[in-house]
Amino acid sequence: MDVWQTFLVLAAIYSVFMMVGAFAYRVPPDGWAPEGWGGVGTETKASDSGTPAPQQRSFSVREACRTRQFWLVWLVLCLNVSAGIGVIGMASPMLQEVFGGRLLGLDIPFEALDAAQLGRVAAMAAGFTGLLSLFNILGRFFWSSLSDWLGRKTTYAIFFLLGIALYSAVPAVGHAGQIALFCGIFCLIMTMYGGGFAAIPAYLADLFGTGFVGAIHGRLLTAWSVAGILGPVLVNYVNEQQLRAGVPRAAAYDRTMMLLAGLLAVGFVCNALIRPVSPTDMEPEAAGVAPRQSLAPVTSSPGAATAMRPVNLLLLTGFWLFVTIPMGWGLWATIRQAAVLFL
Repeated sequence: MDVWQTFLVLAAIYSVFMMVGAFAYRVPPDGWAPEGWGGVGTETKASDSGTPAPQQRSFSVREACRTRQFWLVWLVLCLNVSAGIGVIGMASPMLQEVFGGRLLGLDIPFEALDAAQLGRVAAMAAGFTGLLSLFNILGRFFWSSLSDWLGRKTTYAIFFLLGIALYSAVPAVGHAGQIALFCGIFCLIMTMYGGGFAAIPAYLADLFGTGFVGAIHGRLLTAWSVAGILGPVLVNYVNEQQLRAGVPRAAAYDRTMMLLAGLLAVGFVCNALIRPVSPTDMEPEAAGVAPRQSLAPVTSSPGAATAMRPVNLLLLTGFWLFVTIPMGWGLWATIRQAAVLFL
């Protein structure tokens, strides 16, 4: 099928899933809390782990965007995504050009491969891209869950510090011909790219409360848009500049990886500068307003608790299958594509 038919089918599938999610979603009633909820202990734990303690009042979009913390988080997301998108864009050609014939067990450079060998190498690179997609998915589950224990600020500090070490190690690993280690490094990088997206809404909620986090997150995603331009442009410009200077293809990505490591170093500094939002950052007319949505634990009424309990186990099971079956199929398809790299 052609490209436009593919996008049409994707649009239809996305519409079905998004509409089901939108109409099935329920917001807990005011005053409801899960039975036995330890909100106070959870809040203390998050504060101790480095994440700013939750606010007792939700900041509006205008208030949040006027704080230094919002723009620091904006830079954190932009720099983390710029490095990740840069890797995604160059992963396939980088694997082919760095290792060349070594992917086929031949000690010849990429430029010396014939058409048949180039086809086999391209198939392996496609499998590598599929492998990265798989770890991108897994990272969203792993790192977002871990951030609930470590705190968001600590989690992002790990992203940046570990990312700097991994990006800096790629040139040496590539020159040493360590294909498995090379792939492993990029897979780990992709988990942090996906995890960064998954944890950022919770980071905003920690700083600004949950009442307007959807709108604040929408403003923050402009950082993703900027990164979608910045990352690929930087990678392509530096790589082309290296090739024009006569650098061999196998070494042309070395400076690019160090540049991306530098972006992560700046992101680490931005993350370290984030502090809890002070009540003085609220607008004066809002200072005396009662909290729109308190984050402190509230004893739930029996009626509210009943309203939030699943009333139909069959329907609940159906919703889980609606999510897990397509996701399981996608994971299986991705694993099959990635298997080409190892066969």
